[in-house]
Amino acid sequence: MGVEPGAVETREERTDEASAHDEASAHDEPVAERRGSRLDDWWGRVLSTPRRRTIWYWGGPILVTLLAAALRFWNLGNPQTLVFDETYYVKDAWTLLQNGYESSWPEGANDEFAAGDTDVFSDDPAYVVHPPLGKWMISLGMAAFGAGDAFWWRASTALAGTIAVFLMTVVARRLFASTILAVIAGLLFAVDGNAIVMSRVALLDNWVMFFALIGFWFVLLDRGRSARLLDERLESARASGREPHYGPALWARPWVVAAGVAFGAATAVKWSGLWFLAAFGLYLVIVDAVARRRAGVPFWLSASILKQGPVSFLLLVPAAAAVYLASWTGWLVTAGGYYRHWAEEAGNAATGWLSWVPLSLQSLWHYHEAAYGFHIGVHGEHQWQSNPLTWLVMMRPTNMHFAATDDGSGGCGGDTCWSSIIGLGNPFIWWAAAAACLYLVYRLVRYREWQVGAILVGLAAGYLPWLGYLDRTVFQFYSIAFEPFTVLGLVFVIGLVLGRRDDPYWRRERGVAIVVIYLAFVLAISAFFFPIWSGMPVTPTFRQLHFWLPSWS
Repeated sequence: MGVEPGAVETREERTDEASAHDEASAHDEPVAERRGSRLDDWWGRVLSTPRRRTIWYWGGPILVTLLAAALRFWNLGNPQTLVFDETYYVKDAWTLLQNGYESSWPEGANDEFAAGDTDVFSDDPAYVVHPPLGKWMISLGMAAFGAGDAFWWRASTALAGTIAVFLMTVVARRLFASTILAVIAGLLFAVDGNAIVMSRVALLDNWVMFFALIGFWFVLLDRGRSARLLDERLESARASGREPHYGPALWARPWVVAAGVAFGAATAVKWSGLWFLAAFGLYLVIVDAVARRRAGVPFWLSASILKQGPVSFLLLVPAAAAVYLASWTGWLVTAGGYYRHWAEEAGNAATGWLSWVPLSLQSLWHYHEAAYGFHIGVHGEHQWQSNPLTWLVMMRPTNMHFAATDDGSGGCGGDTCWSSIIGLGNPFIWWAAAAACLYLVYRLVRYREWQVGAILVGLAAGYLPWLGYLDRTVFQFYSIAFEPFTVLGLVFVIGLVLGRRDDPYWRRERGVAIVVIYLAFVLAISAFFFPIWSGMPVTPTFRQLHFWLPSWS
């Protein structure tokens, strides 16, 4: 049976109309916007197996830690001379090993000590104004290998600075739940000049930073654990038909005890560590109040202050006090320390209700009174002192060492060579971090993010107390104690710029590009400044190129 030509044309017309309709419908449907970046696609392929993800999880932090070790241990024994306040702390550390207490040295002992004649000290006590733990920590390298080489004066401090970089990655990952941000945090801390210099000289402040950072990590570990424990206890109470008006008192908080030990150790290095203990003790109360409120505890505020607060105090503070007192063991068990027999002298021992206190502890208390009087009375002028108001922008870094040769033997390629150790941070890190921390204050008020609050507590503990001593003789390098928190604040902002993998393509590409370019500049600037952080010989002209502000020279 034949087909009429008209029927064929009709079917063709209908087919054309259907195609046109389908094409129009396709144009009407929204096209899915591309997410992520090309780098995300590549990185997803790289980490496509659990084994590779595990390698990255640990490998990234280990790599930046190895970089930190190289920058801190390379040529660590140069210069073979006591640098800045090493004249106090290295020699004190050595006499602690020998006598159990800090002992006196004759005039001109620095040159003899640096030349290897390390036993010219006397048995007479030296009056020192800082607790002993930091000097005991400095002594570790000398205890193992002797004091004849400057490398071993500084080795334990360099090791602490290296471990601190790994700790930064661990802390950042707990804060941000991101390995890439953890690695960036470790990288910034690994290559910053202030962190490098303070790891390469045997001063006390790097140890304050080290123990405070450990304490912060323990506080973060407790934050997650105690929240889970609170929920479990509340759920159990409600399941049994009891309404927990105040909620339980949580005693099983080992990380709080560990934090007390760490903050006690920071205080046993310098009394400024006490501010970290106080600030994070208050932070624990606030975190507990927030957790109880979110869990629906009716009297959450009074419970956090009156019920859990005393428990947290008993877990935190006695542990810190025990560590602090233990740091004075050498002074207590020997007879030669300064003021060791003060309470035994006529008219000095306590009477009345304090008469039961052992005379050794009464003498130790008097030592602390005298040291406190010294600290608040330090007002002498120093060429490299700096105002704490300017620390975040590094207006006056500390020149810790300078040496010059004019006979062509310096090794810099010219007749005149200068070598310096200047406690100057990487400007691209410090200035960006200062701006980031100001933004974090706004961010905390606006969004109340717990990560921002935790970072700012650490920054406040390490920095704000110094603003009460603007007339004291203080130095920029004290800022190492709170530098980890400024770096974490900067990394928080870097995370905002970087964005997420599910962000629109244009947003993610732009964020990745900005962060990569910024980190490239940071690395280049650190390479440029490393010679004046490590005492390398350079020409005067090259050295002068590093003084970007008049106050740096």
